[in-house]
Amino acid sequence: MDNAAIAHNATPDPLISASLSSFASELRLDDVPDPVCQCAKLHMLDAIGIALASSTEKFALQIVGALSGLAGRGDYPVIGFPHKLPIRDAVLANGALIHGIDFDDTHSAGVIHVSASALPMALAAAQSIAGTGKDVLLAYLICVETASRIAIAAKGGFHVKGFHPTGMVAAFGAVLGVGRLWGLTEPELAHAQGLVLSKASGSFEFIEDGAWNKRFHPGWAVAAAITACALAKAGVIGARKTYEGRYGLFKSYLGDAWQADLSACTAGLGSKWEMLAVALKPYPVCHFNHAFIDAALALRKDYSIAPDQIESIQALIGKDQIGIVCEPEANKRRPQNAYDARFSLPFAIATALIHGRLTMNEIADSAIHDHRVLGLCDHTTYAIDDTSAYPRHYSGTLVIRLRDGRTFSHREEINRGSTEKPLSKDDVLDKFRQTACKALPAAKVEKTIRDVLDLESLTGVDAFVSALAPAVSSTALREMA
Repeated sequence: MDNAAIAHNATPDPLISASLSSFASELRLDDVPDPVCQCAKLHMLDAIGIALASSTEKFALQIVGALSGLAGRGDYPVIGFPHKLPIRDAVLANGALIHGIDFDDTHSAGVIHVSASALPMALAAAQSIAGTGKDVLLAYLICVETASRIAIAAKGGFHVKGFHPTGMVAAFGAVLGVGRLWGLTEPELAHAQGLVLSKASGSFEFIEDGAWNKRFHPGWAVAAAITACALAKAGVIGARKTYEGRYGLFKSYLGDAWQADLSACTAGLGSKWEMLAVALKPYPVCHFNHAFIDAALALRKDYSIAPDQIESIQALIGKDQIGIVCEPEANKRRPQNAYDARFSLPFAIATALIHGRLTMNEIADSAIHDHRVLGLCDHTTYAIDDTSAYPRHYSGTLVIRLRDGRTFSHREEINRGSTEKPLSKDDVLDKFRQTACKALPAAKVEKTIRDVLDLESLTGVDAFVSALAPAVSSTALREMA
């Protein structure tokens, strides 16, 4: 008997990869409570709207144009674009579109953007088997439930160590979603997880200079997952101790000093639904900034604060969040581009105080040189909040001192959009209309809402994605390529 046969016939063991494989293989939509399915569909709709909004941005033209020139035509739709790409390039593009303006959802405790990988994966995997809307929903939920748990186990450590779980961890959830729809056996699913361990990646170095690396992370995760599943299905052997091994995910990325909670990877699978703990974003910036935006808006309204009255602004923030949105301090006060501005706490606070809102318009390239906003950035500092609820909630306190000596403060303990402070269904639909209308006419926006909310009735995945009208012409894409 060869090594492959031995590996595939091995006695089941309690390794994490085996437990996750069993969950992915056995889950049925009938097992999922209806509120979880309804929540999932709203998050999928949210992600589609963000992708449509992104499709009108220059970065999207550059990314999709480059991929088109490299890979040529394929069979898989890119949201908001007029042509199709090969499967791995299509998921890379769709992941970048969903994640590209940092408006996509976040699993709070895991600190991971799950839909940016789960949705491109589910659409492509379902299309590859001529599947249905039910297949999309099932694969999406498998990815969300598993990736979220793996991220939770790190207890925020990936971010502290400079790794982006949206790129790293999502690869494992995506493997399980793709593998389920492709009919991989449980041993093959375990091998696929072991194989993707060597492809899971995501560096936070982009945070230093506003580079675009982060936009690619969720799509790379899905492309890696598709590759790993194809290899495992063909009998290629992957590492067994993917998560708990001497060089497994947690020890390689966190080191021995950081104690991950490995039990979290499988805790409550099939009974406790992490889908319900994924927070939607009301603002198109890093989720760490949201509590401070709401605090700034509340202070501005409650005390009629005018920007020219402000002497100083101090943000009290969790210590493990500082490296992402507060440092290096000089850079955060002068974002180099609109993408860089999305990860600047001073810029977010100043924008909210100056404009009384923070939408895609206030975070555009044309807005980042506003001297009024930059002036307030210079008056903004931060300090460690010892009472921060991070990572369960992205809480924050804002203290504003006026030139006349008065001081006002406001604390947001729970970030809006999270489980304990959720956006309503109407809020989500309004957000979708605002994002999707940048690329689609009103009639198609409403049809997309109906199609996604009735996803279980969808019979043609390719037709559904292809029906999302192109936002740019084929000529424009050729020019960008």
